Amino acid sequence: MMRSVSSSSSTRGIAAIVGVGPNLGRSVARKFAHEGYTVAILARDLGRLSRFADEIAREEKAQVYAIRIDCSESQSVREAFEGVLSLGFVEVLVYNAYQPIPWQYGGPSSFTDIRLDSFQKSLTVSSVSALHCAQQVLPGMVERGRGTIIFTGCAASLSGVAGFSELCCGKFALRGLSQCLAKEFHPLGIHVAHVIIDGVIGESRALAMQQRSFVGEQVSVGGDGSIDPDSVAQTYWYLHIQPRAAWTQEIDVRSPNPKFF
Repeated sequence: MMRSVSSSSSTRGIAAIVGVGPNLGRSVARKFAHEGYTVAILARDLGRLSRFADEIAREEKAQVYAIRIDCSESQSVREAFEGVLSLGFVEVLVYNAYQPIPWQYGGPSSFTDIRLDSFQKSLTVSSVSALHCAQQVLPGMVERGRGTIIFTGCAASLSGVAGFSELCCGKFALRGLSQCLAKEFHPLGIHVAHVIIDGVIGESRALAMQQRSFVGEQVSVGGDGSIDPDSVAQTYWYLHIQPRAAWTQEIDVRSPNPKFF
């Protein structure tokens, strides 16, 4: 299912952002819309996604499409990208989807308690679906000799952590996928990059300031040790416009005041 929110026409390609929630995905979508791209935002919750599309289209005067996707189901991925590709050439793919991690349910998982279906779902969302999404857009990129694919990783992409087997294995696989695609497609003009988020993404500082200043509240910028998603989105944009003569394949970002890791 696809919902369109249009404020103006764009002369650039499509930026497809997979895995759009209230923080990083939303900020990345806003950044590319601000830079003149037609943006397709994809996630499971179409209602919330449509509200983000309304907001970004209004603020950035851009074309924004909300498209439902369930990255744990291959049919949903195919159907979602039929909608994305119907919009035009996908110049940018950002894969930001992940399966909720154990601490969001109260803490790390004991290895003996991990269910096979849960483990498989995490691998599917973190890596198999990333491969599937990339397969949808790469033919058009190769045909034109240009494009950018950015995968979102985390500290678990680099080092295994007790109690986080599901997350770590999926993110390890995603990192390996990004390296394989970079070596195959960089010579063809496709920039493939892997961004390691070494910390916890917080809420947008800019949005927080707007909302809280409206009611007279003070805002502590970065005081909780979280990473500003708008700043990370700027990094994603830089990767997209980076000169081909010196492309970055992997980069890590972190808070200047880390408290979580």
